[in-house]
Amino acid sequence: MDTVEILGVRVHTVTNREAMERIAVLVAAGPSHQVVTVNPEFVMAARRDTAFRQVLNRADLSLPDGIGLVWAARLLYGRGALSERVAGIDTVERLAEMGARQGWRLYFLGAAEGVAERAAKTLSVRYPGLTIAGTHAGSPVEPEAAAIVARVRAARPDVLFVAYGAPAQDLWIARHAEELQVPVTLGIGGSLDVIAGVTRRAPLWMQRRGLEWLYRLLRQPWRWRRMAALPRFAALVIWQRLAGPRRKSGVETYHA
Repeated sequence: MDTVEILGVRVHTVTNREAMERIAVLVAAGPSHQVVTVNPEFVMAARRDTAFRQVLNRADLSLPDGIGLVWAARLLYGRGALSERVAGIDTVERLAEMGARQGWRLYFLGAAEGVAERAAKTLSVRYPGLTIAGTHAGSPVEPEAAAIVARVRAARPDVLFVAYGAPAQDLWIARHAEELQVPVTLGIGGSLDVIAGVTRRAPLWMQRRGLEWLYRLLRQPWRWRRMAALPRFAALVIWQRLAGPRRKSGVETYHA
């Protein structure tokens, strides 16, 4: 699959349909594959955290979860670079729908106590036939890892969703992927909270206009510290673009 590099982080140039097709291939291939959902906040965190950046760049599939990435890729590489956002929560819904058809076993790990179970029940109602291999709140702290890995392995899921928040969830998955032996493991941040009804998602018109970040900020003002990364991200992308193109291996890229 083709990729673009945005401020040192690799992102696959997939549409929502292509992402689902690729994940289906990974599930069929067997263990162990990691999927990450990258947004501008991830990119800025990865610039400070080498371990996090390495995990993102080594992932088997890196989804462009953030309208800022679509904007950045088009500015740096042209309009065809990233055609659409592949949101993490939408990916969870689509995988649940596909899992019900394919007979996959899904496991939900993370979020507050009881949230994963509520989210799993909600998806089971929406997608009849969906098999829930298990749910568990757990924690990304290492003293709990062995017990969690044993619990997940015993459930034999095809897809494992981990909702510990970034970068903790992605680092935890990378550390334990081989032990887990799950075909596809995906970090999904706060998606379970939305699916379970704990928090609300932005109205559809705001989603379509790339304004989900604003909706989250208005509902959760404490997020302003995290959102402060967005103008810095935009400034760095513009600076990289102004630095001019550099050709490498037949691909035109831009470097600051």
